[in-house]
Amino acid sequence: MLDFSVVLQHFPQLLAGMAVTFGVSMAAIGLGFFLGWAICLGSVSPRPVLPAICRGYVSFFRGTPLLVQLTLVFYALPGIGISLPPLAAAVAALTMNTAAFQAEILRSGFQMLPKGQVEAARDLGFTRWQTLRHVQMPQVFRTMLPALTNETIDIIKNSALVSTVAVTELMRTAQIYASTTYRPIEFFVVAGALYLVLTMGIARCGAMLERRWHAR
Repeated sequence: MLDFSVVLQHFPQLLAGMAVTFGVSMAAIGLGFFLGWAICLGSVSPRPVLPAICRGYVSFFRGTPLLVQLTLVFYALPGIGISLPPLAAAVAALTMNTAAFQAEILRSGFQMLPKGQVEAARDLGFTRWQTLRHVQMPQVFRTMLPALTNETIDIIKNSALVSTVAVTELMRTAQIYASTTYRPIEFFVVAGALYLVLTMGIARCGAMLERRWHAR
């Protein structure tokens, strides 16, 4: 018989793990967004070497499991003199992973923009940076917001893997108390519900932003 009373005794610890999950995910999404912009812009650079490097980066991080990437960042980097604490390693791996996906999302957004807008901006005297900042980037972000929201949700779910590098987030906390109380079903059911709360909250925020921008 299921008994959730034991889960209630450790619910504050689960909420603390949930906070770590949210913090790690949001840090990775924020840093990955800026890195993704850089990769996206590099992939359309007129210089031949830079697009090749960006394509290689995207191919690697989209084509290999996140667990492998986490393992390389946490265990392989110390071999070349770069040692990161578990939390920093988790954020770094998630950032590099989501940057590859966000770069492709943003690149698709650029491809959807009418080419005449760039020519019109040039006719008005805009520099390349001004065109990018005031004309292209706002439209790309607005158009790609649903895809970026989905990527944020994916990162929150994938952040469960950082428990493998000793980060005490929601999944790791549930594993610890499931093994010590011998109540795995109850703890993982509650952990799943807390993940659902996070992902539904992100989906709701994304929908609100969409409605606000479409109302303008």
